[in-house]
Amino acid sequence: MNEQPDIRPGTAASDNDRAAQRGIQSIEVGGQLLRALVHHGRPMALKDLAREADMTAAKAHPYMVSFGRLGLIEQDRASGHYLLGPLALQLGLISLQQADPVHIATPLIAEVAQSLGHTVALAVWGARGATIVRTAESPSPVHVNMRHGTVFSLTNTASGRIFAAYLAPDTVRQLLDAERLREKQRKAGEAVPEAGMPPQPPLPSWSEFERQLQEVRVHGISRSEGEVIEGVSAMAAPVFDHTGAIVLSVTAIGPAAIFDTAWDGDIARALKACAGTVSGRLGATPGGRSASAAPGP
Repeated sequence: MNEQPDIRPGTAASDNDRAAQRGIQSIEVGGQLLRALVHHGRPMALKDLAREADMTAAKAHPYMVSFGRLGLIEQDRASGHYLLGPLALQLGLISLQQADPVHIATPLIAEVAQSLGHTVALAVWGARGATIVRTAESPSPVHVNMRHGTVFSLTNTASGRIFAAYLAPDTVRQLLDAERLREKQRKAGEAVPEAGMPPQPPLPSWSEFERQLQEVRVHGISRSEGEVIEGVSAMAAPVFDHTGAIVLSVTAIGPAAIFDTAWDGDIARALKACAGTVSGRLGATPGGRSASAAPGP
């Protein structure tokens, strides 16, 4: 009986198989011209494209002719500059439609959890607020568990505030009013506070909350220090799609004694980098939303 080679990922056979795969060099060379056009994001002259792709204009021209016939690029008749064509635009739109933020982010948060030593979670905006949909446990013997389906408070958690900072103000005000009503009902029916839970501060007014959200926008990240559970801290960074809308939060949580909540600390930088990578793959502009582009009060 003939044995088949083991081609599972990470095996020697699979590595050799990938190395033996043949590509078409001319396509890869020409692709550098498309890459340059995408990178600059504006129409470019042939000589500038050629320079970016490290080739002569004479060598670049036949590639541009072929790309034009395919609809990947087109040439402005007035200036002669090249820009992306209709097929490139269709490919981009289809790619965005197929992009799943959670699918893209899931393998990345596992790496962040390993490097930081803290549990990292993804939250989406659901009917009741920011809701955990994925978690990556930390390798540290001291870590905080987060369960799928947990809904974060709008006002008292890093994840809740990161969504609130970038959602439409009218939506956030309605959610704040709804949370205030739930809090009132909870207190009315609660004779004794839950053991181990810190005293919950009164919910902020809209003007107070907006000042907190502006701080989040300025730093591009949200933090919470012992607000929900005493001795537990968290930070959350936003993920944006190609329209500039927030679609995910990347949240790290851990024991306050070993959790760095500095705005420019290691945890903040790691979460921002992870969120930025996911945003980029979703077609967001570099840097995502800025404080000046964020919703106003």
